[in-house]
Amino acid sequence: MSTSANSQPSVALAEATASAPPSRHIRTFKPRRGRITVAQNNAIDRLWPRWGLEIPAEGEELDLARLFGRTAPLQLEIGCGMGDAVVAMASAKPDLDFLAVDVHTPGLGNVLRMAERAGLTNVRAASGDALDLLRRQIPSDALDAVHIYFPDPWPKARHHKRRIVRSEVIALIADRLRTGGLLHCATDWAEYAAEMLVVLSAEPWLRNRYPGCGYAPRPTHRPVTKFEARAVREGREVFDLSFTKI
Repeated sequence: MSTSANSQPSVALAEATASAPPSRHIRTFKPRRGRITVAQNNAIDRLWPRWGLEIPAEGEELDLARLFGRTAPLQLEIGCGMGDAVVAMASAKPDLDFLAVDVHTPGLGNVLRMAERAGLTNVRAASGDALDLLRRQIPSDALDAVHIYFPDPWPKARHHKRRIVRSEVIALIADRLRTGGLLHCATDWAEYAAEMLVVLSAEPWLRNRYPGCGYAPRPTHRPVTKFEARAVREGREVFDLSFTKI
């Protein structure tokens, strides 16, 4: 995103998200406004021109080597929240690159802030619809892993069509994964977890890494966020699903 020194990219990002024209495909997220802290806004002002990108509704394939300044296996987190998971994974695996996607400006600012504080150079942030990114800017067999942690469960039955874990989206993700690549999902909604298991198991290019029980053990690379800790306190079980591209 190009900005002048006196512009406010955080505000521009929020306004762009809220006023985006209707897309031809079903949205899997609800645009939301949130208070952005001084530190998050400062991180966007300083780091977005180098470490951030806005996902266009129409766009050419990403030049990943240019985006990261090197060629390395790429992992994508869809819905990065406040960045706890992606920063932890990037810290543990400096030889991999991580692209964090969200529509929430404070969260993206926090990703950049945390990455800088941790001295990371293998994290980038993208603002917009992850499905636009996957459809138009990520080529087939390009991703080492895709992480979808605690996506919006759209609990009302009439909204289930908006869930990101549905057959056509999973087919798209499977195409973008390299052979042997990982798709890892997590949710604290039992009903959604059961649906995820059915959808992922039905995708012919994916294989469950834990076919015996269906669900995966909780991985050590995924930190316990405030969101997950609250779910556990409120008595909701957390379900992980881990599938490999074959």
